[in-house]
Amino acid sequence: MLVGIPKEVKNNEFRVSTTPAGVHSLIIAGHTVFVEKNAGVGSAITDADYVKAGATILDTADEVWAKSEMIIKVKEPIAEEYHRMRKGQILFTYLHLAASRECTDAIVKSGITAIAYETVEINRFLPLLAPMSEVAGRMSIQVGAAALQRPAGGRGVLLGGVPGVAPGKVVILGGGSVGVSAAAMAIGLRADVTLLDINLKRLGEIDEMFHGQVKTVASSPYSIEQYCMEADLVVGGVLIPGAAAPKLVTDAMVAKMKPGSVLVDVAIDQGGCFEGSHATTHTDPTFKVHNSLYYCVANMPGAVPATSTAALSNATLKYSLALANKGWQKACADDPALEAGLNVHEGKIMYAAVAAAHG
Repeated sequence: MLVGIPKEVKNNEFRVSTTPAGVHSLIIAGHTVFVEKNAGVGSAITDADYVKAGATILDTADEVWAKSEMIIKVKEPIAEEYHRMRKGQILFTYLHLAASRECTDAIVKSGITAIAYETVEINRFLPLLAPMSEVAGRMSIQVGAAALQRPAGGRGVLLGGVPGVAPGKVVILGGGSVGVSAAAMAIGLRADVTLLDINLKRLGEIDEMFHGQVKTVASSPYSIEQYCMEADLVVGGVLIPGAAAPKLVTDAMVAKMKPGSVLVDVAIDQGGCFEGSHATTHTDPTFKVHNSLYYCVANMPGAVPATSTAALSNATLKYSLALANKGWQKACADDPALEAGLNVHEGKIMYAAVAAAHG
């Protein structure tokens, strides 16, 4: 198969979909890999590294898309890429279609076969979302701690406190990969951490995981409001695979929060789990709702590409090889996890939650 790896074009997106090690695996399996010039520079990967692995470097994105039967990306296509998609081609990337009618319409119109990393699923586990969720969860505490500093517009709270001064209060919504990763970082900073989830069994697992260092609370509208009112930092990490995120924190709740408190919406790729959320960029990451500061960057792991590119490529390679070796139809037929990733094929939405999100 002819496989294309274009350079990412989303704001401050420095990741690339496949490392030289991944390219080499595709090459030795008998495939041809085209890499757009300088696609890996943001992740400290040179064109020479790709050539050494066996790739062919092409000067433009147009060439990569035109020559390739399968495109492997990191982020969903944006407007400047829509015209490059075509019927008969495979697109393998994060799509988050439930959060974007515009992107969904463009993919449907193009006729391309679109397979989404975030809906590949094994027994309720999302293997291609997990590594980036772990990165984003850990980053949520870093960026939240920075936003809490007074020059950034925050309360001026040090999350870990100091002897004689209480630590900052961190409230985490969701006990999945994002929530657990955020909790681990927050505990490392010696913050006061509370995690809410609707799954009592999961709360028990988290209690054991952190040896009681994380307070666990059954999630409900009432408990969310009570704990958010006391929080210095709220991290939203809830997910319904492929569907729009539920709005757990209302603007009315935020109006009651401490002035200068910070809310980091890691679910923003799926539309966000705070009522007042809208996607921001690394260039302009925060905005105010009432007296609180929101951080809603839609590609958080893009800021740490040396780490996240390697983690993503490690996770996706197995599936990229299956698609290249077998074609999408047999690869999906042979693997129910990959079949769950199929979102759109030749103008038809194939994933129920995406169809429901757009009526």
